[in-house]
Amino acid sequence: MVRPDPSAERHRPLNFPSIGVRELAASIHPTRLAARLDANLSAATLVRLQKSPRLQIRLPSLLLDHEMDSKRNDFGPDLLHGRDPKRAALLAGGIWHARSLTRLISKHDVAVLIGRIGIEVQAFGIRHAAHAVSTSVIADPQQLAQEIEDHGHGCLGAWLDEASAFDRRRVLLRLAIGTAADNPAAEHRDAAGRLFSLVLPQLATEAPAA
Repeated sequence: MVRPDPSAERHRPLNFPSIGVRELAASIHPTRLAARLDANLSAATLVRLQKSPRLQIRLPSLLLDHEMDSKRNDFGPDLLHGRDPKRAALLAGGIWHARSLTRLISKHDVAVLIGRIGIEVQAFGIRHAAHAVSTSVIADPQQLAQEIEDHGHGCLGAWLDEASAFDRRRVLLRLAIGTAADNPAAEHRDAAGRLFSLVLPQLATEAPAA
């Protein structure tokens, strides 16, 4: 009897509709596009290029290193089911620093934090405080928000590293260049699977990113 691959099960997409090649092109983060085409291109030019019907057909193949069939018109959902990868990272980071979230009680500090990460991420982290990774407590809300972003993106990158290179790039294309997702640390690899087993069910209940 062949046993199922736990990694494949962990990354198995839910029953979401496929996306078209033009939708895939439109979802690419401008920093990824600029890095591949020309770093000096203006934001307005990048937007115009992404909206070009002719270029939309070619962009996914170009940025995915030609690992996709250029004649395909649609693809299955990616590993995050079309959800915003930055939000997925923040949710993971919220769990990572849940101990700090539970200790932050000043109305001013909470408002500053929520302004950076959102009230849903704060609530999600507190709800899963039993799974917190960091044992230290960060009192400064700006520093805490930054740590949540950094560790969350690191966990996202580590989790994606367990998937195929093609599936990993499909998600990273929708994320800005330069986050910890591009170079996760060993500590992120140790926690990524556990945290994303909590993040993915939450993403499944939310509307896909626009």
